[in-house]
Amino acid sequence: MLIKTVRGFTPQWGSDCFVAENATLIGDLIMGDQCSVWYQAVIRGDVNAIRVGNRVNIQDGAVIHATYEKAATTIGDDVSIGHNAIVHGCILKNKVLVGMGSIIMDNCIVESNSIIAAGSVVTQNTHIPEGTIYAGIPARKIKDIDPELQKREIERIAKNYLMYSSWFKPDQK
Repeated sequence: MLIKTVRGFTPQWGSDCFVAENATLIGDLIMGDQCSVWYQAVIRGDVNAIRVGNRVNIQDGAVIHATYEKAATTIGDDVSIGHNAIVHGCILKNKVLVGMGSIIMDNCIVESNSIIAAGSVVTQNTHIPEGTIYAGIPARKIKDIDPELQKREIERIAKNYLMYSSWFKPDQK
């Protein structure tokens, strides 16, 4: 893994985390416990703060960034950020699923228990209500999430990534 101090900030993370050998953590990043940062993912806290909660998985090739002096990035607990997604200068609350290849732009707020469908583009300043699915370019509300879908997708994926990451930790077999 590449860990880089920038502007006096060195990335920090909690206990029981997995960070892949070629993941990059830069600058003003504070990440919670039981997180995983997968292959070729970049969390770049060079221009603004990035705060990541507990049990967050940032999958292969994802980029987490912010905007200089304007928009920090905050990610809540139990969030899954899919392969090659871009999360930029926004707020993701708890239990959010960001689909593969999605882009979430500056000053967006994604409320808890929501899904951003794969390949979606959430344009600047969008507020996504709790318990909804957004999809498309630009992303629009598709439907509300029923409790079964929440357990089947959002919670299942977050739990699976806890298991997957355990396979890569030195003390696990």
